[in-house]
Amino acid sequence: MPAVPVTVRGHQGMVVLMRFLRRRGVLCRTCGLAVFRQMQSDTLVRGWWGVLSMLVTPVTLLVNLAALARIRRLPAPVTAAWRPPLDPGRPVLRRPAGLIGLVPLGAFAALVVAVPVLAATGASEEPSGVHFRPRKNLAPLSVGACAHNDREWPHQDLRNVPCDSPDAQYLITEPKHGYCATGDYVAHLQYSVDGGSTLCLHPVKN
Repeated sequence: MPAVPVTVRGHQGMVVLMRFLRRRGVLCRTCGLAVFRQMQSDTLVRGWWGVLSMLVTPVTLLVNLAALARIRRLPAPVTAAWRPPLDPGRPVLRRPAGLIGLVPLGAFAALVVAVPVLAATGASEEPSGVHFRPRKNLAPLSVGACAHNDREWPHQDLRNVPCDSPDAQYLITEPKHGYCATGDYVAHLQYSVDGGSTLCLHPVKN
């Protein structure tokens, strides 16, 4: 004594199977540290071997930290027991098993960080490696004239050009019955005179 009820969990992945382990008891500080360090070390080495186990293992390791906090709040045992307390041994990260387990744990942490970063990158409107450039051509397009896009589709930076110009790419037309013809592009609304009307871009051959 003193001692408290403690539950320390472990996990073992076996490719397509898995084992959920648990050790529960009324433990003093010394025995609690021994159980925690052994279960945590074993989980770090044997917990990753399976698809689902790669998710269960870090959760198990984190849950055990709550048990460790309870154990550490205990003072050193002051009452003799009927048998000697367990040997806590070295801390987890000073054991070979703990050091080996840091490799998959570090890979998992890197994956957790990389996923939102890649998602944010993929959500960007710009192609990979291309920086955003503000639109330079702000003049409205004129129906019946031609236009040239200074950027790559689907991005638009359109400007009016004469239809007999080598730069002419699209004939600017108005939609019929609210729709552009098949094969036509649709200009952004801000290119219309009122900023809210649809303009069609019909490809022209130079």
